[in-house]
Amino acid sequence: MPEITQLLLKWRDGDESALEQLMPLVYDELHRLARQCMRRERAGHTLQATALVNEAYLRLVNSSRVQWYDRAHFFAIAAQLMRRVLVDDARKRFNQKRGGEFTRIQMDEAQISTGPREFDLLALDEALDHLAEFAPRKSRVVELRFFGGLSIEETAVVLGVTTDIVKREWRTAKLWLLQELGHKEAQKAQ
Repeated sequence: MPEITQLLLKWRDGDESALEQLMPLVYDELHRLARQCMRRERAGHTLQATALVNEAYLRLVNSSRVQWYDRAHFFAIAAQLMRRVLVDDARKRFNQKRGGEFTRIQMDEAQISTGPREFDLLALDEALDHLAEFAPRKSRVVELRFFGGLSIEETAVVLGVTTDIVKREWRTAKLWLLQELGHKEAQKAQ
């Protein structure tokens, strides 16, 4: 893993060949993240994990302003980009259908609640943005854990806080999101 960090730092400093060396080292992990994201998508989704990795890769390559720090930071940014790709795709489909169904995702029991429950990806994205307005770190914890698949420890490293803080923020953010999304679902049913 130190090799990944070294290549990120070289890439950050302008060495384009470092990117060519980096991608084979991180591709499997990026593909794992993409598969994890895609498992939460509706059946028959037109975007496949490989396409999600490719789109995230293109956005990573074009993100020259990022000041890379280490492996965890890289995967946190990759997770954020995958979230953006999926949300952009959901918005595009929604606009094409002019009010059609939203994309449904399955949240793992261990991540959000005591039982599996479907959520609308656009509603989740909106709720995370709303959470970020008054609790940016909680929003970031959800993004890193849920979309990025980062462990508690990796999330703590990325955010520069203790694992106890991440655990607390994760618990309270999940509860807030469940309440917020439940409220939105109730409003739609009326």
